[in-house]
Amino acid sequence: MAVFTELSFDEVRAWLEPLAVGELRDLRGVQAGIENTNYFVDTDGGHWVLTVFERLSAGQLPFYLRLMQHLARHGMPVPGPRSDARGEILHRLKDKPAALCSWLPGRHVDHPTPAHCVQLGATLARLHRAAGDFALQQPNLRGLDWWLQTAPLVRPFLATAAATLLDDELQFQQHLARSAAHAQLPRAAVHADLFRDNVMFDADDAGRDRLSGCIDFYFAGVDTLLFDLAVCVNDWCIDTDTGRIDDLRAAALLAAYQRERALTPLEHRLLPALLRATALRFWLSRLADLHLPRQAAVLQPKDPAHFERLLRERIATPWHPPR
Repeated sequence: MAVFTELSFDEVRAWLEPLAVGELRDLRGVQAGIENTNYFVDTDGGHWVLTVFERLSAGQLPFYLRLMQHLARHGMPVPGPRSDARGEILHRLKDKPAALCSWLPGRHVDHPTPAHCVQLGATLARLHRAAGDFALQQPNLRGLDWWLQTAPLVRPFLATAAATLLDDELQFQQHLARSAAHAQLPRAAVHADLFRDNVMFDADDAGRDRLSGCIDFYFAGVDTLLFDLAVCVNDWCIDTDTGRIDDLRAAALLAAYQRERALTPLEHRLLPALLRATALRFWLSRLADLHLPRQAAVLQPKDPAHFERLLRERIATPWHPPR
């Protein structure tokens, strides 16, 4: 959990004026996330989320904000950035890039059922279809290049067995990335971080959970659609203690996804390798957060051992989607 930039009520009230969202009523720091500073903002014109960007540059941010705007205009449950009178959606606060986005109702689901996975799979496929005509290009900044840059920084903190695992998996993923099969995988702008804590569910009229929002697009980038799908399977469809994939939830997610967008034969074949790739990516990021921390008013790094366990399990027991 992190609040890197502390803001006062008066600072935010003045900052909001050009955005014409009404008078500020309440301001609360969000003690979640480890990349940016977020505040819940209540005005007499509605509910919003203010994000101060701590790592991403002003040059990188238009991709994320315009992608959110694009998806929201396609009817997807995504926060819409608020523009000023000139149509600008990226602003500055305390000499850092900042944006105000619409707040989405709902709550996170810690223990997803197959029914939750069905909704996620269908929504993910629709997000991928809607992103198909998004014009801006920016690579996944936490992709292979970042893995190769980060691994030498965290490797000294690892035990011998973990360091060997890291080295071997990086070799495997470099070989995969150079392959003709990987080059043929469908690509578009993807979320790349659609964990349970980035999806909201609200109750419908019958009291059943309804997917109401996909949030935090600030790891998005152009990558394979299969990478995005693998991120979701590795978080939504596992036994947390062992890292093993729950066949019922995974099958439900994949079936719902394929009703909206059918996987290609290559995607079927390479999913086990991409499940390994996403486990490696988040193992590295958690190692970096733990061993190379930044200063924050509130910060609690997550345990890297979880994704090390997932990676070992994906190597030992490859999982293929049912056809």
